[in-house]
Amino acid sequence: MDIGLVSAFLGGVLALLSPCAALLLPAFFASTIGSGPRLLLHGAVFYVGMLVLLLPLGVAAGVVGSLFLQHRQGIVIVASLVLIVLGIAQLFGAGFDVSRALPGVSGLQSRAGAATGLAKTFLLGIASGVAGFCAGPILGAVLTLAASRGNPITAAGLLAVYGAGMVAPLLGIAALWRTLGDRGRRALRGRSVTVLGRDFHTTSLVTGLLMIGVGILFWTTNGLVGAPELIPADTQAWLTQQAARASGPVVEVTVILLVAVALLVGWGLRRRRAADRLR
Repeated sequence: MDIGLVSAFLGGVLALLSPCAALLLPAFFASTIGSGPRLLLHGAVFYVGMLVLLLPLGVAAGVVGSLFLQHRQGIVIVASLVLIVLGIAQLFGAGFDVSRALPGVSGLQSRAGAATGLAKTFLLGIASGVAGFCAGPILGAVLTLAASRGNPITAAGLLAVYGAGMVAPLLGIAALWRTLGDRGRRALRGRSVTVLGRDFHTTSLVTGLLMIGVGILFWTTNGLVGAPELIPADTQAWLTQQAARASGPVVEVTVILLVAVALLVGWGLRRRRAADRLR
């Protein structure tokens, strides 16, 4: 498993929870869309909207990186330093809004505010992928990792994973919004802590330390080439074998039957609730 992909996904999660706009998106989805299939539909449309802007950014970063492939050692050093600097900035609560450097994003934000339904969700996804003062250093770090890949396709994939890191917790938090209550929401927003007389936000601390750690790892492993696998090769081979064994006809028929039973049970419960409402 690629450490860069894991870092990009975690970056998306932390961008969603960044202190500047913590839980604004989950609160919006919970209050206007609710839960269930409708939430999943809007979540998919939101993610597609994010990809509209994130994928071109990833391709552009990969193209820039490919122009300097012959200077790989220099790219590794520069990228490592950029990651560490961005991590320090995030640590101390400094930031920047990437959307201000991209033409048309402010207009998209205005149109998203005026739109309704799936169109609003789609436009909100385009704008949310790059917007946010606190999330700016995180996106900058992911773009740095993308450029270091030196390949437009893999760089775009890294940005897609970053977007998935934002959407996955967004849907989970929105679905559980009422269950979380005020205490749970406060916990997700994080809190301020005082270190050596200076106030830090817990989310910024975690994000900054992660970025600095990735930067140091990037430097010491020659751009993650020599990084250890998060899942050992032997374990990956075993999982592949088990997956191959689990693809036989008996397993497939069993899965189909279980899904059919689940659907029938769900249908029966739904009819019972409808009957109870009519009484």
